[in-house]
Amino acid sequence: QVQLVESGGGLVQAGGSLRLSCAASASIFAGNTMAWFRQAPGKQRELVATITSGSFTNYADSVKGRFTISRDVPKNTVYLQMNSLKPEDTAVYYCNALLRAQRGPWGQGTQVTVSS
Repeated sequence: QVQLVESGGGLVQAGGSLRLSCAASASIFAGNTMAWFRQAPGKQRELVATITSGSFTNYADSVKGRFTISRDVPKNTVYLQMNSLKPEDTAVYYCNALLRAQRGPWGQGTQVTVSS
């Protein structure tokens, strides 16, 4: 079954940390560049971070230096460590393959709420 399951979100104060996890089907994960996206209320989904199969990473300017993406190949899991959280990081966070042709159905996402 092709699927993505995100977890780890929650309510945190500004300056706090959260670690998100995304369990992916092997058909989505294996050999593909994976990414975390987020969607805030009333806004379009935006790309947050990417990680290649060789673990090269890239980040949106808004999270650079605060977020770290990683992947665990045996577990088909992608992580997003989020530190120094800001209220503007509040959003639903999703993971998927970066390239549209490699994506699976979007999961339910995980809500991150940062209070000021």
